[in-house]
Amino acid sequence: MEINTSQILKGTLEACILQLIKHKDMYGYEITEQLSNYGLDMVAQGTIYPLLMKLEKEELVTSYLKESNFGPPRKYYSITKRGEEYIYLFKDVWSDISTTITKILKND
Repeated sequence: MEINTSQILKGTLEACILQLIKHKDMYGYEITEQLSNYGLDMVAQGTIYPLLMKLEKEELVTSYLKESNFGPPRKYYSITKRGEEYIYLFKDVWSDISTTITKILKND
């Protein structure tokens, strides 16, 4: 039996992306690499770009083009004030949920 990790990640991936670009503006592939470095190597680039578009539509990030030495300009994403507020609220909610779920799962 396999666990569908994409369903587990679905609600948290947006917050992970926002947290990464909170510290440094990044382009899509760079975000995918960073997620992989943290152990989320199952997240495909095809998942990241629709999420970035959604975050931009919700005004949690903005984007701009920046010249690249390795081809066409890259689209970089930066967090907005609204995105920073979202991260702040998400951390509190995540803490409560993860604590509760851990308690339940440890109840053998």
